[in-house]
Amino acid sequence: MLRVYHRWFSPSVDRDMELLVFGHGGARVLVFPTRCGRFYDFENFGLVESCRAAIEDGRIQLWCVDSFDGQSVYARWLPPADRMPAHARFERYVLDEVIPLSAERNPGGGLWTMGCSLGAWHAVNLAARHPQRFRRVIALSGRYDLTRCFGRYRDLFDGWYDDTIYFNLPSHYLPRLDSPDLIADLRHLRIDLACGKTDVIASNNHELADCLRSKGADLAFHQWDGEAHKADAWRNMVSAYV
Repeated sequence: MLRVYHRWFSPSVDRDMELLVFGHGGARVLVFPTRCGRFYDFENFGLVESCRAAIEDGRIQLWCVDSFDGQSVYARWLPPADRMPAHARFERYVLDEVIPLSAERNPGGGLWTMGCSLGAWHAVNLAARHPQRFRRVIALSGRYDLTRCFGRYRDLFDGWYDDTIYFNLPSHYLPRLDSPDLIADLRHLRIDLACGKTDVIASNNHELADCLRSKGADLAFHQWDGEAHKADAWRNMVSAYV
């Protein structure tokens, strides 16, 4: 399996950013780590191994990006009003730097997003905000409303709310989406949404699944026994959906 490491100074986030690429061709899959995770976690958790056959066959190529959560939505040291604008800088890094590099190295592959836990929010949000650019989403154990408290998960904005938050929370903007063009683009996405039946964020997944169905999205909603919010469950999920 081809494994390539990249690092460069990103003008979007004003710091060095690292990533790992696995595979030589196929669909380019942007892989987002868990909350404040690292670009090598997908490999260390055994999830790259779960994709081995598809990678070696040239069906997919993983682009495992690093996290910026500690400088954005999980930056308790930032005023709440500044956290989502900081995330917007990370989105620019992905759109303006990572994706062009992936297209240069692999011009024949379409774009997917994939992530676990907070990485699933990144995966769904990026694709839903720019559906014309993507073909598929695989989102595992995600929370799609970062303002609501679910068990151990708190409101990441401490009660603050504005348009930058609204337009980055799929649970908020997708139910009100009424643009025929954007809905048509959304319907071209193939979406696999998965979570554990007893996960504290299961209700949020049900709500998002219902919303996507109402928009006519090509959705498969998978419910796993137990909480299923850890690496061993994600390894099985990745094997099932990739």
